[in-house]
Amino acid sequence: MTSDATQRSHGGAQGERSDRGERKAYLIGGGIASLAAAVFLIRDGDLRGGAITIVEELDAIGGSLDASGSAEDGYVLRGGRMLESKYLCTFDLFSSIPTLDESQTVTQETFAWNETIKTSSKSRLVRDGKRQTAPRFGLSEAHILTIERLALEPEGLLGDASIADQFDAEFFKTDFWFMWCTTFAFQPWHSAVEFKRYLARFAHMVGGFERLRGIMRTVYNQYDSMVRPLQKWLDARGVKFELNTRVTDLGFRERDGETRVTSIAYERAGRVGEIVVEPSDLILVTLGSMTEASTLGGMNAAPPLHGKPDGGAWRLWETLAEGRPEFGSPTAFADHIDESKWISFTVTMHDPTFLRRVCELTGNVPGEGGLVTFPDSGWLASIVIPHQPHFIGQPDGVSVLWGYGLAVDNRGDFVRKPMSACTGAEIVTELMGHLRIDDEAPTILETSICIPCMMPFITSQFLRRETGDRPQVVPKGSQNLAFVGQFCELRDDVVFTVEYSIRSAQIAVYALLGLKLAPPPVYQGKFDPRVLYQAFRALHDIRS
Repeated sequence: MTSDATQRSHGGAQGERSDRGERKAYLIGGGIASLAAAVFLIRDGDLRGGAITIVEELDAIGGSLDASGSAEDGYVLRGGRMLESKYLCTFDLFSSIPTLDESQTVTQETFAWNETIKTSSKSRLVRDGKRQTAPRFGLSEAHILTIERLALEPEGLLGDASIADQFDAEFFKTDFWFMWCTTFAFQPWHSAVEFKRYLARFAHMVGGFERLRGIMRTVYNQYDSMVRPLQKWLDARGVKFELNTRVTDLGFRERDGETRVTSIAYERAGRVGEIVVEPSDLILVTLGSMTEASTLGGMNAAPPLHGKPDGGAWRLWETLAEGRPEFGSPTAFADHIDESKWISFTVTMHDPTFLRRVCELTGNVPGEGGLVTFPDSGWLASIVIPHQPHFIGQPDGVSVLWGYGLAVDNRGDFVRKPMSACTGAEIVTELMGHLRIDDEAPTILETSICIPCMMPFITSQFLRRETGDRPQVVPKGSQNLAFVGQFCELRDDVVFTVEYSIRSAQIAVYALLGLKLAPPPVYQGKFDPRVLYQAFRALHDIRS
């Protein structure tokens, strides 16, 4: 598999390795957590790039920060994570990574770009084909008191309660909920603890939330703007990438309360093999995957629903956690697909009509407005028009929009089918209905390519859980193993963010190497009286 470990079939001769004495690192999973960990190992831990191997079961790195396709066949984005200025680990990482043209760092580029194009939505919600500029939250005093209670209440008292356990039914009809749930992808049955963490983490964004102020974007999609520069930086330093390789198990030596990884079992091209791990080597595993088993549809095909058997990430976690409660409980997150699935879609437009009509309705140019939600939609659908071009190499005259629906098993309002059963053409038809586009609909359908994507685990990290279901970054007793990504426990930060994955990687690297370093602390706006005052005014719909 690698230059320093010979392949062997199951039951074959013991694997051998060269360069004994040099510490090596094996990073399981090719998403942003592993990429960040590799940078921190080199930048802060002085490891040689050639001593680091990233193992990924797919044929490309980037994990959930992906982008693919072409203008001819249609572009595809499974999703895009929100950025904001308080993602201190993210911007610390990218302050060391040059852009692809090496003219500046990715951090410098991102901040400069967001000074040029500031988010200020003029149509956060659209009802009856009409935009609502800066919609009021519409919260009752009881709702506000519940929000304030949740912000203060210890997590232990909430246990595995859901958001719906905390609020009456009217809360889920407020515009605050429509804006909050579609910005962050919450459902009423999701964890009250995660909802509470979001309230605290983004307290500084509540004032201005109705216009999405403070949300930042990259120049292009996050694969082109973040992953590709990271890969270029790592390639230049000799980091190895083993793609199309699925890790199936780790071998352990467990003695006197201490656990050490001794081997890595893998499958590639129908063959099994093993990497021998020396005592000084480091293993970082990205647990689970929110985009595992994703499937694509097309203009004439709905995406099928797959599950755990269609990937290796959840099965690896289940294998590792069997008999080891300190490794968490993957079943809490992976066995409730009906509560974690939704569909995103990417529309590639070869005619300016659709983009023009959306811009006329929303009052925002591409890249300026952010998420546009149709709260009366049976699918609870939203779209976003990014700055064009959104892909490096995207031709002139071709534009891209992205969207998603949270209620994918509900019938549409114009296409009377569940979103999960809809083709790309039917999704575009439903959007045009909400946008009140009739006369130009045939032209739009004829010149658009809509590719829907079913993601069965996309909000699995929000599911109700108990203490211990997410393991610590470095489990108790672990000598050379750490967990990174969305399914390890970072008490002060919030999942479903790039920041969470990068913070977990930074913590893991510093802990395993014994460095006297720490990630930047999580921004705590909840302790800033100015932030609390602005949030109080916003929640009460007091606008200046």
